[in-house]
Amino acid sequence: MGLIHALRGFIKSFLVVLLWSKCQGRESEVNHVTCGSLVKLLNTRHNVRLHSHDVKYGSGSGQQSVTGVESADDANSYWRIRGKPNGTCQRGVPIQCGQAIRITHMTTGRNLHTHHFMGMHTHTPRWLLSIEVSAFGENGEGDDLDVWRVQCDGSTWERDEAVRFKHVGTDAFLTVTGEQYGHPIRGQREVHGMGAANQNNYWKAMEGVFIQPSQEPLRHNHEEF
Repeated sequence: MGLIHALRGFIKSFLVVLLWSKCQGRESEVNHVTCGSLVKLLNTRHNVRLHSHDVKYGSGSGQQSVTGVESADDANSYWRIRGKPNGTCQRGVPIQCGQAIRITHMTTGRNLHTHHFMGMHTHTPRWLLSIEVSAFGENGEGDDLDVWRVQCDGSTWERDEAVRFKHVGTDAFLTVTGEQYGHPIRGQREVHGMGAANQNNYWKAMEGVFIQPSQEPLRHNHEEF
């Protein structure tokens, strides 16, 4: 079973690279982050990319860990931007400021998620809210705690803009604490949900495939993600 899972992860990573190579010549024409885009998200304060892989937390929820990594080349840092459950998010259409979205990990198919489990390493006072962030669900389907709202300054999420992600269910901001993990994810940074808006919870879209509205959807013309 472990071999099958590893093989599936390798195939997904290979498809990411293949899709990137095919779209590299066109992605610079897209100035917005759009529905269906596949991106890496950089925390601008700590200079680490949002990351996950099939390693579970040893405490708390026991769900798949979400961390920050310095490497820009790791395929496990790709996330797909999707609409909220039962919401409309048409492929290639720019994400609006204030829009509720899901952020789905490419290689494992689990959604960026938070809930009322305390973060492992943070020393933040309880009144500020400091909760675990995990990856949850199967094949892109989880629950209502997978939904985040994009906070940006204009009308749409610009590619070169630093934005915040505020969790709809808890009002926590996606944040990097600066704390580092030990084995088995040694050196990776803790990512948690924090109640206070500050410089630790700004994120910027970096490497990725930014889908244009004019590109043909994979299955039909009005595919929703």
